[in-house]
Amino acid sequence: MSFHNSSSAVDITEVEKRRMSDVRGLDIDERDRDLLQRQRELEDLDDSTKLNWEMIKKLTVCGVAFLNDAYDMFSINIVAMILGFVYYHDAEGADQNTVPKKWDTLIKIAVQIGCLLGQLVLGRLGDKVGRTTIYSASLMIAIITTIASAFSSSMVKGFNVFIVLFIWRVLLGFGIGGDYPLTATIVSEYASPKNRGKLMSAVFACQGFGNVLAPIVGIIVTACFRSSIDNDVRNLDYVWRLIIGLGCIPGVATLYWRLTMEDSKRFQLESAKAAAANADEDMQREKLLAKQHFAEDNAQEDGLLESPNTVLNVALTDDKPRRAKTFGQYFSEWRHLKVLLGTSIAWFALDVAFYGINLNSAVVIDAIGFAGDLYQDKPSHFIIRNCLGNIIINILGSVPGYWITVFTIERLGRKTIQLMGFAMLTILYIVLGFAYHKILDKSVAGFIVLFTLAQLFQNFGPNVTTFVIPGEVFPTRFRSTAHGISAAAGKLGAIVAQGGFMQLKDRGGKNQFIDHLLEIFALFMLIGFFVTFWIPESKGKTLEEICDESEEYY
Repeated sequence: MSFHNSSSAVDITEVEKRRMSDVRGLDIDERDRDLLQRQRELEDLDDSTKLNWEMIKKLTVCGVAFLNDAYDMFSINIVAMILGFVYYHDAEGADQNTVPKKWDTLIKIAVQIGCLLGQLVLGRLGDKVGRTTIYSASLMIAIITTIASAFSSSMVKGFNVFIVLFIWRVLLGFGIGGDYPLTATIVSEYASPKNRGKLMSAVFACQGFGNVLAPIVGIIVTACFRSSIDNDVRNLDYVWRLIIGLGCIPGVATLYWRLTMEDSKRFQLESAKAAAANADEDMQREKLLAKQHFAEDNAQEDGLLESPNTVLNVALTDDKPRRAKTFGQYFSEWRHLKVLLGTSIAWFALDVAFYGINLNSAVVIDAIGFAGDLYQDKPSHFIIRNCLGNIIINILGSVPGYWITVFTIERLGRKTIQLMGFAMLTILYIVLGFAYHKILDKSVAGFIVLFTLAQLFQNFGPNVTTFVIPGEVFPTRFRSTAHGISAAAGKLGAIVAQGGFMQLKDRGGKNQFIDHLLEIFALFMLIGFFVTFWIPESKGKTLEEICDESEEYY
């Protein structure tokens, strides 16, 4: 009996080939029926998505998450200023009431380091384990570490308060880091194409409220202890701990809602579809391997010279059904990799300037003469004045920029806003950089206007769109991971800015290098402008259309 003449083997192979051919046409065999049904269900999701109480609850949770995250990240500006009075009030000369640069950098960079790690790790787990499970875990990490940060103190022998605070804030950043990819994917997968960009932008815009809330809390707490602070500056020790500790309240208030959230139907269906595709391939392989063993036995009996492995290996290739691509396979193709590089490099470039300025807002407040006298003013007066300066800076440019994006993103498109933002920031930083001292000498009001415009176009521009776009342009199975990679690139930019560029600001004298730093920021904005062309426009498209579902399988 010869394998070539085996009617059963030939018949099975021919049937399988005909069925695969039919799938490419109009006839659908049983093997692909469930796969295609899930695809139809995914497409129907966008038509059935409506703004209801369940979605409002999810949007509230996600919005509060970003308010909380921004508060935790940017309250360190005020805390670092207060720590100078608490621990260095008896220092001499220019060092009085000022945290040394190395400790100032350490506590400001801590959350960014933790965020980078959290975005990579928790972003990946969001695809593997589930969005809402990891989303809840990230909040619990943030709550615990926020409380622990508020109780940071020096050891009798060992770490001082700054190192302890650094450790806790790295862990806090790890929890915050998970919010970026998971919030983006949760909102994008629940929203319809008509309002997806608006809802994602609105959630992210709550970051602006967090930026304002931190100095408001700073003013309130400082005012409560004002008389005791003026009598003994060491009473400010209560103030900075309360400012940090109060940051856990929004998270605690929404913890139950996070714990009871469910993964979106899109994520559940897509996971099932990918598993079905892979299971189909495995079943087909087992079937063909069984035929191979049968053929080998017959070949041995008939003394066949040609190995049946050759024939059946061809059958494995010809009859192989579609299989879900792995992360590496999908992004090994340049047309997909360039999108990931575009979102990552754009976010990196933006955050070099965004965090370089916003983590050092005291420099700007001092430049416009609003800060007061660090050595002569009463500590409470100096702190309250600087907090007011932070509020003014955010109210003038940052907060309006967020909400202009919210109301225009569905009309202008993500890519258009990002290109416009990077272009305007390039121009503004060039003007501010090359004419920094001339503008300040001639017109402080003119400097404030230009700086406000820069803050406006950060948020009516790439600060919002670098968050929104990665939540739309990647397949559901990789969305959280890819968004996490993009966001981590941004936090790397923040670390480079704070740990590298901002260390140069006092070259030649206090804040004398700021003009050159603004020139450097302009270069990064130009880089962000050009890499944006690698990113597709996602306005008005379903998530499946943007990512081209057919490209996820081979």
